[in-house]
Amino acid sequence: MEQTAPTRPGTKIGPKYFLFNLLNGVAIGIVAGLIPNAILGEILKALVPFHPVFTQLLHVTTAIQFAVPCLIGALVAYRLKFTPLGIAVVSAASFMGSGAVVLKGHTWVITGIGDLINTMFAAALASLMILFIGERFGSLNLIILPTFVAVLTGYIALHTLPYVKLVTSAIGHMVNSFTELQPIPMCILISLVYASIVISPISTAALSMAIGIEGLAAGSASIGIAAVEAVLTVGTLGVNRLGVPMTIFLGGVKMMLPNLVRHPIIFLPITTTAAVTGFVASLIGIGGTKESAGFGIIGLVGPINAFRFLGNGNFMIKTVLVALAFFVVPFITAIIAHFIYSKVLKLYDKEIFRFID
Repeated sequence: MEQTAPTRPGTKIGPKYFLFNLLNGVAIGIVAGLIPNAILGEILKALVPFHPVFTQLLHVTTAIQFAVPCLIGALVAYRLKFTPLGIAVVSAASFMGSGAVVLKGHTWVITGIGDLINTMFAAALASLMILFIGERFGSLNLIILPTFVAVLTGYIALHTLPYVKLVTSAIGHMVNSFTELQPIPMCILISLVYASIVISPISTAALSMAIGIEGLAAGSASIGIAAVEAVLTVGTLGVNRLGVPMTIFLGGVKMMLPNLVRHPIIFLPITTTAAVTGFVASLIGIGGTKESAGFGIIGLVGPINAFRFLGNGNFMIKTVLVALAFFVVPFITAIIAHFIYSKVLKLYDKEIFRFID
């Protein structure tokens, strides 16, 4: 039975319980906010010229992404069994701590989904403060929690934001340094880096836009993400209901973040598959843009841009090459890697891929 976290004074919960529910809330919040645009975005863009309704639908699916910080806060608080007031407070604190809204002149502007690492920090800080306060103030909590917890957490998180962003900057500098290498090692290394990032709270799309990754480097980034989607889709089949691998295949890889923290060995098939697919991508010449680099096969953004990058060659040959790089090689490699590591070497059991909602 799942542990309940009441908010009475003196309440103590284990750090593992707190961390797991924090990560689970973050993972589900990211998936809930980003999946609509990931699935429908490219389709709606193609349909926009045919009817104004598709433009409106595209605006809706795009705007849903901006709710990610609030969704993360709400779901973290929900996982910790907070009251509706506690859920609202953590949600508000996460939104402010994300840095998604900034003051430009006299106007507040939403700039995107913010920094997900700082969002997670804000959600954790607000949750810990609520657990500490508990019910000490009784009915006055209705005033104290929104006024002090939300405001104080938001204020602290806004001051940690510039330092947290340095993590993204450091990764960006590392990725840019790889672009100076020869094509094959460059593609493999960038594929490995993006495969590691996409399953973390860091946004690969935001990172790609920030560093302006292009060409073969962008294609390799997209291939690394496709490798993770393949590994987690294959891994979750058979131990979860069909909806879990389907969600992962459609872009919800971050929902497995709690599993990765509990079982870091999941990185083994991920890095193996990413290295192999990165190597193949370098031979084929898979490219992309900074807009497509952070998506992999999500919404077919990566394959579509890779197809364009291959130039004006034979349509069928280009289609086969793109399918080979994004689907055939990643999934076959993932299946082989899972078989070797779980059946032959017995390094892990498939139960490590069971998603706990």
